[in-house]
Amino acid sequence: MLARDLAERAGQLLLDLRVRGGDPDVLRKAGDRLSHEFLAAELAACRPGDAVLSEEGVDDQARLAADRVWIVDPLDGTREFGEEGRTDWAVHVALWERDTPGTPGTPDGTGTLTAGAVALPAQGQVLSTGKGGLGGLVPPGRRDFGGSPARVSIVASRSRAPQLVRDVAERIGAELVPCGSAGAKVGTVLSGQTDAYLHAGGFYEWDTAAPVAVATAAGYHASRIDGSDLVYNRANPLMPDILVCRPAIAGLLLEAIREATHAI
Repeated sequence: MLARDLAERAGQLLLDLRVRGGDPDVLRKAGDRLSHEFLAAELAACRPGDAVLSEEGVDDQARLAADRVWIVDPLDGTREFGEEGRTDWAVHVALWERDTPGTPGTPDGTGTLTAGAVALPAQGQVLSTGKGGLGGLVPPGRRDFGGSPARVSIVASRSRAPQLVRDVAERIGAELVPCGSAGAKVGTVLSGQTDAYLHAGGFYEWDTAAPVAVATAAGYHASRIDGSDLVYNRANPLMPDILVCRPAIAGLLLEAIREATHAI
């Protein structure tokens, strides 16, 4: 699958760059540029008719008339990438396809994420949709919480977990587990290290498209924090919030979110 191949190859380029060391800020900028240029060139060569939305690219809005749009984050977790020993950074590559091809005048959101890959190069892992892309991951219904919300763990930002996340964790007695990039966070949920990823601090489509594609392909719940669908390839790529978790605890978390937001 192209998404997996590109994410894996971009990840290897970043690993090679990181080995050289140097000033962390210079390294971060070089990593963003290197990965973006590689992904943009490969997509232009392999899928010349498709549009691309990249964190590091210019969004000329041409994608809104396209039937196929690649949504990529060349280096998710740039800060972590620049810190020696950190493994919680990723490369995201996802494909959005219009539900009714050839009708670009339709409203935002009339499409679906049909493929995605999250490369975790420093962890030696690539999570992806498609056959074999989820090998070794924990099926979403395997763990039995026995009605005890205190056993739930929520992965969150190391340094800036939104207040809502802390409020929800307090309400259900959950543990907060720190982690870096969005891709790495969702990876902890899919691997069974944590039970949910909740974020309400605002980010962009490229931060979540590939992780959401992989999570939903694996049978996990993925939605906005009010339970509504996550919509991609919108004119404004801002995405305010997200919840990714096991289906068995989605109701518990959504109710806690409702209680916490009404209390604010």
